[in-house]
Amino acid sequence: MFHPTKIIAIGLNYHDHAKEMNVQVPDYPLIFLKPPTAVIENEGLIMYPPQSKEVHYEGELAIVIKDKVRNISKKEAHHYIAGYTCANDVTARDLQRLDGQWTRAKSFDTFCPLGPRIVSDVETPHLDITTRVNGVTKQHSNTKNMIFDVYELVAFISAIMTLLPGDVIITGTPPGVGPIEVGDEVEVEIEGIGILKNRVAKE
Repeated sequence: MFHPTKIIAIGLNYHDHAKEMNVQVPDYPLIFLKPPTAVIENEGLIMYPPQSKEVHYEGELAIVIKDKVRNISKKEAHHYIAGYTCANDVTARDLQRLDGQWTRAKSFDTFCPLGPRIVSDVETPHLDITTRVNGVTKQHSNTKNMIFDVYELVAFISAIMTLLPGDVIITGTPPGVGPIEVGDEVEVEIEGIGILKNRVAKE
């Protein structure tokens, strides 16, 4: 279902998350990449890597690109979006701190669950987003708290790199990120899209 050539991820894109972290709101989107080999689908297993002792969930709204696009405006962006889905930007937080950058921490196989489906007819400026671990709510916010909306993100990224059909942009996480353990079930629910469910297993 999901075969992106790349996953472009956004750091610090919720006002309430910036407030939680006591950091300044960025002037422009902070982007990084996750490899396509990180993708798993709904009900797939998140494999807890032996290199880490602190793996975190990060529930996010994901954009799926429809057509090849380069250097478009915000007003044009909607023409190039196939739809939206739920994402979990799984992160080895201890390795992120250790490395001082994000590539290793966010690139393990299975560290980008996506699903359960792609939906085109949702109004992205006002969607509730919730993450639960073993049925307990850990994150709850709304996309109205985004610093940069979906069209701004597509336009900004398209000015840097060519986006290809099936590429995915994960749009940042709200406050409340935290650890997951082997055996946990993680759910990312976004209003109008559905629930992405994944269990954590030992690699």
